[in-house]
Amino acid sequence: MIANPETTANANKRLVRRLVLLTVGMFAFGFLLIPFYDVLCKITGLNGKTGGRVEVVEAVKVDESRTVTVEFVASLNIGAPWEFAPKVARMQVHPGQFYQTHFWAKNLADQPMTGQAIPSVSPGLAASHFQKIECFCFNRQLFQANEGKEMPVTFRIDPNLPADVRTVTLSYTFFRIDNAGS
Repeated sequence: MIANPETTANANKRLVRRLVLLTVGMFAFGFLLIPFYDVLCKITGLNGKTGGRVEVVEAVKVDESRTVTVEFVASLNIGAPWEFAPKVARMQVHPGQFYQTHFWAKNLADQPMTGQAIPSVSPGLAASHFQKIECFCFNRQLFQANEGKEMPVTFRIDPNLPADVRTVTLSYTFFRIDNAGS
């Protein structure tokens, strides 16, 4: 049985149109996932996003009757030529009061490098209650060859943090952001 060339051509055109529509649909879906994910994280507190810098620091009453343990964790992306660690592993804090701690980072390479820390707070419910006033994570950090430095974090825990949350973990992953491929 021999197929009609005109029928085959029409079938091929329909197939190409469907494949193009499928490709456009997949691209649009992927493009829309980013804002959808950000909205989902903001609503649910997933992924420990703290919302960035605190623009206006409102006066709040310090809750001295309550203590929250804040743990500090530092990690590096794979193959990063850095030393990176918190100066203290944990602190006992009163919600509403400001605290400062430091992280230590050192460039182990023989050339200047720029890095940036990406924060995460867990449990996710605590992310919206963890307020960073000053943080090295807000900016890229330039390190000269073999340079090390202390980098500050000033923060407070919002007194509205649910009472059943007794421990909050602030975790940073330090990434090389210049010439990462070389």
